[in-house]
Amino acid sequence: MKDSLVMLVVMLLALTGCGEDVTRNDPARILLMGDSMMATHHGSGKAVSHSVERLLGEPVIDRSVVGARMIYALPISGAAGLNIPKQYRAGKWDWVILNGGGNDLWLGCGCFACKGRMERLISKDGRKGVIPGLVSKLRQDGAKVLYVGYLRSPGLGSPIEYCRDEGNEFEARVSKLAKLDVGIEFLSLADLVPHGDRSYHAIDMIHPSVKASAEIGKRIAAIIGQPPN
Repeated sequence: MKDSLVMLVVMLLALTGCGEDVTRNDPARILLMGDSMMATHHGSGKAVSHSVERLLGEPVIDRSVVGARMIYALPISGAAGLNIPKQYRAGKWDWVILNGGGNDLWLGCGCFACKGRMERLISKDGRKGVIPGLVSKLRQDGAKVLYVGYLRSPGLGSPIEYCRDEGNEFEARVSKLAKLDVGIEFLSLADLVPHGDRSYHAIDMIHPSVKASAEIGKRIAAIIGQPPN
């Protein structure tokens, strides 16, 4: 009963935090998709997308949703944003900023015996799975893709501390995917959080603090703002 109540609360929070709408005449050239690492602080105007907007001086359409997964079967809540691939809306995007996969490993298989789930997300060579399929779709539509990795635990009692090995393996696979196409960038955040420093995480020690969201946005903006080769 308790687990069901927790899931209901998560669902309600996610659905009330659905991403921004995309209109046919929207002038924005940057789309952001993903889970709570991106969506946290959206209501206060201090999410990752807001940091990117301020630094680049242009709008970012933020479709990210708390609790979203790459693999998500329920149709209604999935269409509302809990399914990350379904957050996508076609448009004249120069860049799509993307993250996801963490909830699939943490909530989907508890970061334990996740071999099958990992393979469904992305194969060891980075060529197959839900994530390469989504990235391929975005590239076919003409956008460059910036895939953003996850914050690491500072080693101070974070509930996701035991997911470290799975997270490292997952991001190694995404890095291989990025090397297959010059239009894909992988941004690792593995070096962002100093060991023992709580300031980069919210009180739950899972989600980013305002400080971390700003720093992630700074790194993203530095890549997107680079002149073309």
